[in-house]
Amino acid sequence: MEADNAVNQARKEVDQRYDFKGIGADVSWQGEQVLLKASTEERVRAVLDVVQSKFIKRGIDLKMLDIGDPYPSGKEFRIEIGLKNGISSENAKKIAKVIREQAPKSVKSQIQGDELRVQSKSRDDLQSTIRLLKGEDFEIDLQFINFR
Repeated sequence: MEADNAVNQARKEVDQRYDFKGIGADVSWQGEQVLLKASTEERVRAVLDVVQSKFIKRGIDLKMLDIGDPYPSGKEFRIEIGLKNGISSENAKKIAKVIREQAPKSVKSQIQGDELRVQSKSRDDLQSTIRLLKGEDFEIDLQFINFR
């Protein structure tokens, strides 16, 4: 929902800004991806900057975006932006390995589809594990959900 709001805000700004008039700049959803269009490669990169700023303002980390390279399509240039959903299996394995090696011994983790479930009887151990994972640099944005 927040991504949809960010795309709508970016579309409004691109439509209203004077420097984007007459260059065919557009921001739109195309299925599960966001499609950026403009007449030149520099202009489409400027539209990308606007979209990224709107995502940041809506609280969506840029690590959640899978930004493609600009490519020509007829008389215009396009950039496709995909949204990452869930954790890939190799990233889940990396995170589980860090938990096994560095987290307290009472913390157990298991991969469930596109999620990584972390369990422990001690809240303090879980909180220290969250601090540990926030300190590590993974190429994805981590979100923590409490089911208690």
